[in-house]
Amino acid sequence: MAIEVFNRYEKKYIIDEDTFHKLTYQIADYMNPDAYNRNGEAYRISNIYYDTENDQLIRASIEKPVYKEKLRLRAYGTPELTDTVFVEIKKKYNGIVNKRRTSMTLKEAYDYLDSGVQPDFEQNKINRQVLKEIDYFKDFYKLQPKLYLSYDRFAYFEKDDGDFRITFDKNITTRREDVRLEHGSYGNKLLPDGQYLMEVKISGAVPLWFTKIISGLNIYPVSFSKYGTEYKQYVLSNYTSLMYKGENLCLNQYLHQQQIMQSALVSQ
Repeated sequence: MAIEVFNRYEKKYIIDEDTFHKLTYQIADYMNPDAYNRNGEAYRISNIYYDTENDQLIRASIEKPVYKEKLRLRAYGTPELTDTVFVEIKKKYNGIVNKRRTSMTLKEAYDYLDSGVQPDFEQNKINRQVLKEIDYFKDFYKLQPKLYLSYDRFAYFEKDDGDFRITFDKNITTRREDVRLEHGSYGNKLLPDGQYLMEVKISGAVPLWFTKIISGLNIYPVSFSKYGTEYKQYVLSNYTSLMYKGENLCLNQYLHQQQIMQSALVSQ
């Protein structure tokens, strides 16, 4: 079946270029790079995030509820319409992330998500149960494509236990116009040049050796969401027009979160 299910905890960190090189050097004894990081190069992940007309899902997520959910269309690299992509539902409850996804061609994904045309089950070997969940989710919220978001990723897996994974994302790029995967990566940068979003992903406890390494490098967790951060920046730059439309995101809350993030960057 063309389905993948993930259940895990995720911790996020913002680090600079120097810390990235020091950290990847120190974890080399314990972890292997992802097979897609050929010749030490990053690989690209591109996404379309779907939301309601008034951005209900991301606005709810920013409030840090116990439970939150999102739907996105994901591709590796810049796909053509005939290439395979993934439709994903990502849910988070009490810090545990659950992701369910299934695959189809990019054209089928557009037809399905934008027009409700069912994909070819036999050709794609799509799991009907997962698609039923996606059907309900997109129809209940009346979702529409809202954001293109891509980044270049380095990924590492623990040698003795593939459950422990670390990813480093740079060049996080977003746009709210021309929200199409096949048109490639261009738009606004989410982080300054030389900054990485590091994510630690595991279903159990973080290995002691890793805890010692990040402690020695003075790396500390931060609260950071790619889609959430983009939306806050979008609100800040369009504050007057959005308030007129009734999107009541607290600007003071956003500025406070920005100060926390800047403090984390300075401390590196």
